Amino acid sequence: MPKMKTHKGSAKRFKITGSGKVKAKKSGLRHILTSKSTKRKRALRHPSILQGKDAQNVKKMMPYA
Repeated sequence: MPKMKTHKGSAKRFKITGSGKVKAKKSGLRHILTSKSTKRKRALRHPSILQGKDAQNVKKMMPYA
């Protein structure tokens, strides 16, 4: 059986923590920032933890992470 390949797009976007959770950067902090409040922009700086099937699907794409 050949080795499974890591999905490189997923590997660049997500990180698996030591406890097995999946971290991802929140969207909405690239452009059109003047219409967003400082509080909202500050909250978007922190990573989010994926839940449920989203996390499972990412883990399948990164078998060695």
